[in-house]
Amino acid sequence: MAKKFIDIMDTTFRDGFQSVFGARVLMNDFLPAVSAAKEAGINHFEFGGGARFQSLYFYLNEDAFTMMDKFREAAGKDANLQTLSRGVNTVTLDTGSKELVDMHAKLFAKHGTTTIRNFDALNDVKNLEYSAQRIKHHGLKHEVVVTMMDLPPNCVGAHDAEFYEKCLREILDSGIEFDSVCFKDASGTSSPEKVYQTIKMARRLLGDNVHLRLHTHETAGVSIACYLAALEAGADGIDLAASPVSGGTSQPDILTMLHAVKGKDYDLGGLEVDKILKYEDVLHDCLKDYFMPPEATQVSPLIPFSPMPGGALTANTQMMRDNNILDKFPAVIKAMREVVEKGGYGTSVTPVSQFYFQQAFNNVMFGPWKKIAEGYGKMVLGYFGKTPVAPSADIVELAAKQLNLEPTTAPAIDIADKDETKSIAYTKALLEKEGIEATEENIFIAAACKEKGIAYLKGEGKVMVRKNSDTIKPTTKSSSNQFSVTVNGHNYNVEVADGFDNFKVKSITPAKPSQSTETKEEVKAVSSTGASNEITATMSAGVFKILVNIGDSVKAGQTVVILEAMKMEIPIEAGCDGEVEEILISQGQTVEDGQLLVKLK
Repeated sequence: MAKKFIDIMDTTFRDGFQSVFGARVLMNDFLPAVSAAKEAGINHFEFGGGARFQSLYFYLNEDAFTMMDKFREAAGKDANLQTLSRGVNTVTLDTGSKELVDMHAKLFAKHGTTTIRNFDALNDVKNLEYSAQRIKHHGLKHEVVVTMMDLPPNCVGAHDAEFYEKCLREILDSGIEFDSVCFKDASGTSSPEKVYQTIKMARRLLGDNVHLRLHTHETAGVSIACYLAALEAGADGIDLAASPVSGGTSQPDILTMLHAVKGKDYDLGGLEVDKILKYEDVLHDCLKDYFMPPEATQVSPLIPFSPMPGGALTANTQMMRDNNILDKFPAVIKAMREVVEKGGYGTSVTPVSQFYFQQAFNNVMFGPWKKIAEGYGKMVLGYFGKTPVAPSADIVELAAKQLNLEPTTAPAIDIADKDETKSIAYTKALLEKEGIEATEENIFIAAACKEKGIAYLKGEGKVMVRKNSDTIKPTTKSSSNQFSVTVNGHNYNVEVADGFDNFKVKSITPAKPSQSTETKEEVKAVSSTGASNEITATMSAGVFKILVNIGDSVKAGQTVVILEAMKMEIPIEAGCDGEVEEILISQGQTVEDGQLLVKLK
């Protein structure tokens, strides 16, 4: 009896890059590996969409459409090139208008896409209907998705096999046209038994002729078991990645899965071990200079309790590194549990995973529920669609009050259509104002990436890639070998011998109190009260917007500067009435917690 052929999609170049490097990999660095994958017999790639759209403009100063064109050249005309889309959100964190949803499908078809995997984080079918229609209209294959995860302990009402059956039946009843069905677990938290029951249910409802897939991550350590369960239940395809961007926060490695099915009646895409080894050698060489975040290679026992997708985890930790607050990450992950419990059980996948993380981040940095993150607040108020269960009433009330918005049950895409700022005409006007040609590609870039998209189009984009060769290491003796350390409230001067990774402590001496240090602490304490004429940063972040000019009159509580960190806008308010005397920052600058931004008189 012939083995069952299982289609393998190589996620290396989208989800792998996103899950390990926060999507920050330059195209010229990885394109040789695409050719090597083709030589290894791989013909189905995830090559774009998700965070691999915005991140190219945010961090790489590259054009996503150019990348897609070059990928198609390397993969060949017959390859199945797949992208990831978030329903009405397409490749952004916000809801798009019908015009933008249509333009997304049109442009992705133009630039080499074969298949679009289309999901809604809330499993609200209304959010899939129009995007599905436009995907098919523009000649693309449509892979419709039911999103999965495990809920924190003692949470019930969604995310079991019965819930996924309800979601799938709603898709079938809606008349949405699709070519395949995928169950997508971005956090990798579903148990093997739940996966088995879910795929078994789906096969029963769909019949034998519908292509059925599972997508999961190794973040919680059960991905191989889940894939084996899915195959036993009747799945036709699974997603795998290649080392060094496999395992951990990413998909299991192709080689690992080939090993796992030895002796079973499955043919994984006709792939051969020796050829995959050669491909992975090339990929390793392509990525050898990229900084590998330790958390990207780990299996976390906390993830099932606070489901954080692999594709968002390292993007968030990298941003926390950049802002010198990585030490807060464990507390944020722990805080996510309550945020999920009270937020209506949307699946922890972009954009909802970012909403969860941002709210958990705010709860840690500013105090529990003191500051409702805009995305999270809009979600519980209904602006992104219907959540699987009703959010906590007290959180809905807080969100309405802080965001000055009323709850809504209107379809998300209808709300977007009524927003003038989400129209193509509005974006065209912005481009014309900046002297930028209003091609469809430029319109979509500006609409999807806002100010950062326009900055890219103006030639002002930045490259923010973490490479080992960019790390400056001390090579000569200098004062850099001397450090100030605080232990249990006591300050010490520490001198170490030369060396970067391996060093010896030469001396430890108690530090003498410094007048300048004491003065600095006093100033910071005064300014942090909010009553000072000195307006300071509340955290390490980038300067997104400066809303005042020298000589402007401001009122207490007025927002004067907007910082940006963790994909969030952080308003900085004046603590008292006054006139702007001095602005000590510039747009795009990185500032530290407590740094003086604006001085009033």
